[in-house]
Amino acid sequence: MGAAIFAALALELFLCNVLLKPLVGRARPFQSDGSVSLLVSCPGDFSFPSGHTGASFAAAAVMFFARSELWGWALALAALIAFSRLYLYVHYPSDVLAGALLGILVGWMTWRLSACLDGVLV
Repeated sequence: MGAAIFAALALELFLCNVLLKPLVGRARPFQSDGSVSLLVSCPGDFSFPSGHTGASFAAAAVMFFARSELWGWALALAALIAFSRLYLYVHYPSDVLAGALLGILVGWMTWRLSACLDGVLV
């Protein structure tokens, strides 16, 4: 499961930060509203999709598909991370939704691949 989570995080990082963010090029919410003072330092990359959300949901998805007893806790943490991206005003709701969907898809894909490689596909 650890190797599948590592692979999911690496794939999500590539798809989100290397491929999609520069391709879409969406500005962050705080950049369009100058009256907002951020609680965190200004992120230097684009907004769509949310990488933090994607990574957390990718790990939670691998844990779910691997039938880990801790998947519920991982899902709760992923949901809190997703909410924090909105609360901190660094992502739009569609950024967070896209990150969650991308993370779940990547988590499922890497779990399937790792299960096939282990010969224990259920």
